[in-house]
Amino acid sequence: MDRIDRHILNLMQRDASRTNAQLADMVGLSPSSCLRRVRRLRLSGMIDRVVAILNPARAGRAIKAVITVELIRHGDQQQRQFLQLAIAEEAVTQAYAVTGQTDVVLIMQLRDMEEFDAICERLFREKTNVARFYTMVVIRTAKEETAIRL
Repeated sequence: MDRIDRHILNLMQRDASRTNAQLADMVGLSPSSCLRRVRRLRLSGMIDRVVAILNPARAGRAIKAVITVELIRHGDQQQRQFLQLAIAEEAVTQAYAVTGQTDVVLIMQLRDMEEFDAICERLFREKTNVARFYTMVVIRTAKEETAIRL
């Protein structure tokens, strides 16, 4: 990956809706050369996917919650089982197995607290191997970036 590839990727991370001609002009390549580079970056796996990032409030999911979960049994299989339950929930937008005192971190985009209560019943009560969970509701977002610095 060279300087031009990094420039293409940085531009695409900021706005992937640009046409190939616009992107080519911005990086100083012909459209065909630019298209070849973008295809190569996709085939190599450097570009994982291209998505539209929605406004959560306008999509009806204005409440963001960060939940840390401590499991009773900490084995790999138990962690995977809990993660399978969590990722099946529509409101869970991110789920991470982590190190340290916490076993799992979940990020949720919720419609309302009733939805959160129902999810709590499914994920954190009785037979789900959860010892305890802590919920933090986001009141202000200082930075939320999807771009990876290259």
